[in-house]
Amino acid sequence: MYGYPGEENGGAQILQPSLADAIRAFATGAIGPEDFHAVFTVSKIYCPRGERPGFLALHDTPQPVIPMFSSTTELERYSGEKARHFTVTGAEVLDLLPAGYGMILDIEGEHRVVFDSQTVEQMIDYTMKRMYG
Repeated sequence: MYGYPGEENGGAQILQPSLADAIRAFATGAIGPEDFHAVFTVSKIYCPRGERPGFLALHDTPQPVIPMFSSTTELERYSGEKARHFTVTGAEVLDLLPAGYGMILDIEGEHRVVFDSQTVEQMIDYTMKRMYG
C-alpha cells in the first residue's frame, strides 16, 4: 500500500491519497512516478466533453495534450460551472488515449502536471509490465 512518510501505522491498511493529493505531491517531488502511477490508475478522472465522443485535445501546445481533472471543481475552474464531462479511471485513460497525445492534469490548479506523449507511452508500458509481467 501507499502512504506518505510518517503515516505508517503498524501494519493497518493505509488509505490511498486522492488524485488531487497525488498531483500535488508529484508536482512538488514528494512522491515518485511509481507512487503517482499507483494512485492515477485507480482514480476517477474527469474529462471535458464535446459534441462527439472522445477526448478533447488542446492543439495550441508544442504537441497536442488532453486536459483532465481530479475533480469536478477543478474541471469547472477550466470549463465553467456547467461543464459537460465524462469520467474514466486513470487505467482507462492509459488504454484509450490516442497515440501521440500528452495529458495535462488540473490545468488551472495550483499544482498542474503535464505529461508529454513519450511519458504517456512510458506510463502505458509500465502498466502493461505490472499487469502482464
